[in-house]
Amino acid sequence: MIRGSAVPRTGALVAIDPSAHVHASAQIYGRVTLAAGTSVWPNAVIRAEMYEVVIGERSNIQDFAMVHVGSVSGTFIGRDCSITHHVTLHGCTIGDNVLVGIGATIMDGCVIGANSIIAGGSFLKENTVIPPNSVVAGVPAVLKANRDCGDANRFNAWLYTQNAEAYARGEHRCWDAIDLDAAAARFGITRRA
Repeated sequence: MIRGSAVPRTGALVAIDPSAHVHASAQIYGRVTLAAGTSVWPNAVIRAEMYEVVIGERSNIQDFAMVHVGSVSGTFIGRDCSITHHVTLHGCTIGDNVLVGIGATIMDGCVIGANSIIAGGSFLKENTVIPPNSVVAGVPAVLKANRDCGDANRFNAWLYTQNAEAYARGEHRCWDAIDLDAAAARFGITRRA
């Protein structure tokens, strides 16, 4: 840490697609790639001092999330994923269309299959493998159901893509202007009250 001067919020090896939205308070260091349509929200931190972090198209890293590499591997996040508030990802692989719930922790060597949900507050210990179309919860997390959550997870990621585009225009009430029921129906899902 350099005393008496500001530390930049990104590093030289960070590759950010021009269509990505990165909040000014986010901090991104090391070999990190943000694909098209990704969004990184307030106070999120992404660090890759070795290996790399790759975040796929239209995925979102929400407020106060921490994405870090592990001791023997990088962290890879697929397309259309939502890494929600206060999540910690550490040296793991997240498949496409996955939602990781608020406050969950996924440790080194974990592999999360596509179309899955990791419930809020879950803790996945090292080298846990979750098959596609799973719902897991608990400390340590265990399989609770087999269900394809891909459509709902893609819808959630789409909402964050729309929100990021609105924030870039200075609009902070985007979801008020969207007919959420009609939008959800385009993804083949029905919203619940």
